[in-house]
Amino acid sequence: MHFVYIIYSSQTDSYYIGETSNFQLRLEWHNSGEFANSHTKISRDWVLFHLIECIDITQARKIERHIKNMKSKTYISNLKKYPEISQKLLLKYS
Repeated sequence: MHFVYIIYSSQTDSYYIGETSNFQLRLEWHNSGEFANSHTKISRDWVLFHLIECIDITQARKIERHIKNMKSKTYISNLKKYPEISQKLLLKYS
């Protein structure tokens, strides 16, 4: 089981998109500064915004890339607002 996750920082009003097999551990790492060279080091208040459960790492990476390529806060907001978008992504990249 793999996940695509979107986390949000209210301090910086920014999102971060990633993939992992263990979301809770990954979120702890983002908030503790474990990733010294990562975009997430700019803040310590990251919270889960949206989570997509994928069948494997390949699907998760394709969906992660798709979301990042959109480069749109509106698209990210719509992922949460309209769950059918996530379902379509899961079908498209299955």
